[in-house]
Amino acid sequence: MSNKMWGGRFASGPDAIMEEINASIDFDKTLWRQDIAGSRAHVAMLAKQEIVTAADAKAIDGGLAAVHDEIEAGRFTFSRSLEDIHMNVESRLAELIGPAAGRLHTARSRNDQVATDMRLWVRDTVDQLDEQIGDLQQALAEKALAFAGAVMPGFTHLQSAQPTTFGHHLLAYVEMLGRDRSRLRDARRRMNECPLGAAALCGTSFPIDRHATAAALGFDRPTANSLDSVSDRDFALESLAAASICAMHLSRFAEEIVIWTTPQFGFVRLSDRFSTGSSIMPQKRNPDAAELVRGKAGRVIGALNGLLIVMKGLPLSYAKDMQEDKEGTFDALRTLSLCLAAMAGMVRDMEPDTKAMKKAAGVGYATATDLADWLVRTLKMPFRDAHHVTGRIVGVASGRGVGLEKLTLADMQSVEPRITPDVFAVLGVEKSVRSRTSYGGTAPEQVRRQARRWLKTLARATR
Repeated sequence: MSNKMWGGRFASGPDAIMEEINASIDFDKTLWRQDIAGSRAHVAMLAKQEIVTAADAKAIDGGLAAVHDEIEAGRFTFSRSLEDIHMNVESRLAELIGPAAGRLHTARSRNDQVATDMRLWVRDTVDQLDEQIGDLQQALAEKALAFAGAVMPGFTHLQSAQPTTFGHHLLAYVEMLGRDRSRLRDARRRMNECPLGAAALCGTSFPIDRHATAAALGFDRPTANSLDSVSDRDFALESLAAASICAMHLSRFAEEIVIWTTPQFGFVRLSDRFSTGSSIMPQKRNPDAAELVRGKAGRVIGALNGLLIVMKGLPLSYAKDMQEDKEGTFDALRTLSLCLAAMAGMVRDMEPDTKAMKKAAGVGYATATDLADWLVRTLKMPFRDAHHVTGRIVGVASGRGVGLEKLTLADMQSVEPRITPDVFAVLGVEKSVRSRTSYGGTAPEQVRRQARRWLKTLARATR
């Protein structure tokens, strides 16, 4: 019995193992909307160019609309023997309208068809991710504005470094996410070229209008090289790269939430909606949502690595290896979407303990840099000398088990006699953060300015 898809060239059907490794319908049925949209645009162009008759085009378009409705309603039966979404749709179309369905595949190949479907799906998903990142930025900026003056410790090497504010800390992630949106939008701009009409690899001899199908599908233009059109997966790689960086940012923030919610820190409390308990320890409140965001970053980054490895050894143009682009891309971008939703929920629900944060901000001689800066400004001391003097004063405070602000003037003058009582004006944690007034600094006035700027920018973007 000959193969139904390949016709006369094959005398028998595929081995069961061949069918198992070859079939992609289990995952590429995700592309059904894009596949049908591409086919409708293609047949409309074929009719306009008089490559198929208007009657056949009308029958094909009506049949595709019926297939769309069947799949959407859950009445469509996908067949693994038909391999992929393209052949499943075309086979059902033939059942509905008869021989005219065979004209749909004129002047195209599954190679340009799947490349178009994938671009459409990735483009749609990137648009959704862009909105979700904006929503998370909104949540962070609103929280930053509300807690612009809430003092907390700033860390380097996870050691207390200088006092900062909770609002300033949150705005750091708003900036990161802004770059993530920029990268995704840049990837979207580059992917917005239509491969449809490149056919198998060399174009077609039919008088098609590729600009028409590109415009019908919302692309800026058709792709310019038929070989590249069917063999390119840069659009998926670039989107996965941007998604991986975004997932890494979310993972960093998730790690901080995990640390902040420990009793040892106690900086924030997550609501019951984003916490879980223990099956054995009744006192536990676990930040599982944050931990899962942290863990799922590995899946997103892994998908990028996987596709890079698939593509690195492929000569032009199309090879079946490229079927491996789908599962990882689908999973990674959906995973990022879930993580963004979870993080936005956590941010809106989290309650900072401002007293605990302020207390921690004063630990570890966090105002030592303020003292060094005062020595430079007031005593005109070279910074390296001021750094050395401050280190000796910290040693005095450490030996007595007190903070810098608890030392007496005499204690400080024992190290540097020229120190005056004015020095105490810079030694409190609140005084420290208020002094950091440089653009982008941690002073509450600067934090409020930046938070309002972001909220205004985000509001403009949603209009």
